[in-house]
Amino acid sequence: MAKYGVLGSGIVAQVLAKGLKRHGHEVRIGSRSPEKLAMFASETGIPSATFADVAATSDVVVLAVKGTAALEAVHLAGDLAGKVVIDATNPIADLPPADGVLQYFTKQNESLLEQLQAAAPRARFVKAFNSVGNAVMVNPSFPGGPATMFYCGNDPDAKKVVADLITQFGWEPFDMGTAAAARAIEPLCQLWCIPAFRGQSNAHAFKLLRA
Repeated sequence: MAKYGVLGSGIVAQVLAKGLKRHGHEVRIGSRSPEKLAMFASETGIPSATFADVAATSDVVVLAVKGTAALEAVHLAGDLAGKVVIDATNPIADLPPADGVLQYFTKQNESLLEQLQAAAPRARFVKAFNSVGNAVMVNPSFPGGPATMFYCGNDPDAKKVVADLITQFGWEPFDMGTAAAARAIEPLCQLWCIPAFRGQSNAHAFKLLRA
C-alpha cells in the first residue's frame, strides 16, 4: 500500500489526513512549522514533520495548502520527481468574495495546477478534492447516491491512483483529461461556495448525469 504525505496544516489537510488513516493508509502530515500540528498529531496518531521530510518518505503527496502558498510549498517539499501529487488547492486570492463569488488570482485560460506542474515538471500532478468543502470530502452521504469528483492530470497511471482513492472516499470519479482541464475544474470551487456564502448549504456536491 502506498505511503501518503499530506502537505498543509489547515482543516482541509487535516480532514484528508484523517480520511487516509481511517481507510488504513500509512500517512504523515507536514507543515512549514510542524509544531503547529503537535495537538493534531497527538490526538490522531498521525505523525507530523516538515514539508520536505513528509514528501521524501511518501509515494503519494497531497497538496492541501492555501492557493497563494502552493508554489512555495512545492518548492519546500523538495524533489517530487516520480511522485503522484494530488492537488487539492484553489487559486483563491487574498481578497473578499464579490457578491458571494470567490476571487481568483489566475486568468481564465490558465490554472494553478498547470503552474504547479511547470514548477515541478517531473512530479505527476492530479487535480482532485478541490471542488467541495472539507465537511463532505471523505465518505459523504447524499440522498442521490455518490456525487461526482472531477479530476485531471497528464499522467494516466497517476490518475488511476487518484481515481481509486476518490472511489474509496465514497465518490464517483470522472476523468476530465489533461492538466488543461483544471482551468474548468478549479472554478467549481467558486460555484460550490456560493450557496455556502449565501447561507443555503455547506453540505452539497456536484453530480454528472448521463442520458
